[in-house]
Amino acid sequence: MSTKVEKRIVVDVPAGTAYSQWTRFEEFPHFMAGVDSVTRVGNDRLKWVAHIAGVRREWDAKILEQIPARRVAWAALEGVTNSGAVDFKDAGGNRTELALTLEYKPAGVVERVGDLLHVVGRQAEHDLKQFKEFVERQDRSTSARGPADSSSGWRQDYRFEHPFDQTNGLVDLEGESGGTADGENYSAAERRQREEHSRGLPPTPGGSDVMGF
Repeated sequence: MSTKVEKRIVVDVPAGTAYSQWTRFEEFPHFMAGVDSVTRVGNDRLKWVAHIAGVRREWDAKILEQIPARRVAWAALEGVTNSGAVDFKDAGGNRTELALTLEYKPAGVVERVGDLLHVVGRQAEHDLKQFKEFVERQDRSTSARGPADSSSGWRQDYRFEHPFDQTNGLVDLEGESGGTADGENYSAAERRQREEHSRGLPPTPGGSDVMGF
């Protein structure tokens, strides 16, 4: 006698995102309690290792159907007897309804007791809730990263507009010096005083010779 479990949940991500995450089979242990590992061993083959009702089980499964953003179905080939499917339905507003169907045939007294206590059903419901939290968290993390924030670690590089201006604009740069280094060290008034001084003329009233000449 087999047990059939049907559970539904709505996740706050688009159908394509939910489908993409579910088909990363190797990540099942992140949200499926009791699943130790799932390894893809071919295009349509999976190797499962899990603990069911406290008993360690290993089995190979075949992916029977895989329709992007719509449906995934699988069935065990040997070992335990189980099969399952997940249908993805657009729920509007970038939300998706997942419908999980599991069929499981208990093996042994311990698993029959577990079946009577609806262990499989409770576990399926728990795993769907865990999947909801996992896929929504992954989606938020991906969205938050977005493009690189240019303000992070930002600093301004000051570049002088004139090759001789090492005073960041504190000297006159109107082009009266002819582009010489000596001329760029003085203001226009100071240059006139230096020229008058060199010709023996008296200083211009109100001027000052800040360089001590």
